[in-house]
Formats: sequence, structure tokens, C-alpha cells
Amino acid sequence: MLYVVGTPIGNLEDMTFRAVRILKSVDIIFAEDTRHTKRLLNHYEIDTMVYSYHMHNREHQILNILNLLGEGKCIALVTDAGMPCISDPGFELVEAVQNAKIKVESVPGPTAVTTAAAISGVNLRRFAFEGFLPKKKGRQTFFTNLKEEKRPIIFYESPFRVLKSLKDIEKYFGNVHVVIARELTKLHEEVIKGQVSDLIVKLEAKPIKGEVVMIVEKEKLEEYVDDES
Repeated sequence: MLYVVGTPIGNLEDMTFRAVRILKSVDIIFAEDTRHTKRLLNHYEIDTMVYSYHMHNREHQILNILNLLGEGKCIALVTDAGMPCISDPGFELVEAVQNAKIKVESVPGPTAVTTAAAISGVNLRRFAFEGFLPKKKGRQTFFTNLKEEKRPIIFYESPFRVLKSLKDIEKYFGNVHVVIARELTKLHEEVIKGQVSDLIVKLEAKPIKGEVVMIVEKEKLEEYVDDES
């Protein structure tokens, strides 16, 4: 069996009992960055063997993993933070394993998108999740394609490009409401919100650090209504 295991996005205490049990019981763990994952494993006294699985070796490793699963091994897939396959490597492996008629089981954990959504104060009963923004090539097309999107838009961004992204948001969407959630679950977790023009001024005066989730709210959605009401 292949287990897709969620791991903390910052705070190590967000590891679930089930995730610890699975990572201790499997034969092999495949991780995006073995050095990063070993720090987590050491914290929970998990001594399972760890190998790398990332964007650059995935084709080779998918074959290795299929062979190991065929031999009856149980394997866990983790990434550096959060759930594999959510803007992280993994979906190709899951597809290949499922095509081989081998069971894949999810061991849920935190993700930055839902963590940010929960503390945003934005009505997110519907939203568009766009993952990481293009660094250079494709940014204009990205924003142009979303100009007519009415749902709130959530994406990930590097702290080094947040100001650039805010200026692009203002250019393509106007002076919309934006929420910036940074360093989620960590000591310096912070939520910054306001009109994009005000946030540009604020961040030009004081740049921010840490991993960032951005939520763009173009217009207010109607109030949440319980389907059973």
C-alpha cells in the first residue's frame, strides 16, 4: 500500500497520532527533501528509512516505488510541509500506483490553503485555488485569465515577490480587498488585510518575511446558507 501522509506546515505539534504511527510502521518513506523530513522524524523518534522523491527524479523513482510495492512493501510519501500533491510533488506517483491496481490511502494533515482560509475572515464557501504564482513567464496571462473570476482567489507566493504580486493585483483587478497570511502555525504567524493600494504602501515601508498565502476578494459572496435550512 502507498500512504500519502500530511505533515506540519510549521508547528511540529500539528503532526497527527495516525501520521506518526504510519510513518513508524511503513517499510520506506519517500520525501521531497530527506534532510528536512529527517528533522521531523527525529523529533518523533521515527527511524524508518528515507529516500528522496521530488520533481527532478520522479520518473525514475515512480518505477522504483512500483517495484517495491509489487514486492509487498508498504510505502509513505511526504513532502516538506502539508499534504503531498497539493502544489507539491506526488500526483503522478498516485496515478501510477492506482493504475497498477495498488491501494493508495490518504493520511490527512494540514495544508496552508485551508489554514489561511480559516483565519482570513473572508467568505470562502467557494473559492479558486491557483497554487504558486508564475515567477516571470506567464504572469500576465495568469492574471488576465482571472480577471472575470468572481470567487475569492487563493495562491501561494514567495515573500520576495509579494509586493510585485500586490502591484499586479491592483493593475489587473483594481483596488480589491486582499488578505496576506504569513508564517502560518509558526511563532510569528500574522494576518494582514486591507485594500490592495493600502497594503502596497504598508509593505513598501516594511517588507514581510516568511512563507505567504494571499487571498484576493474581488466582491462579497452572499451569506452562507445551510443546505438543510
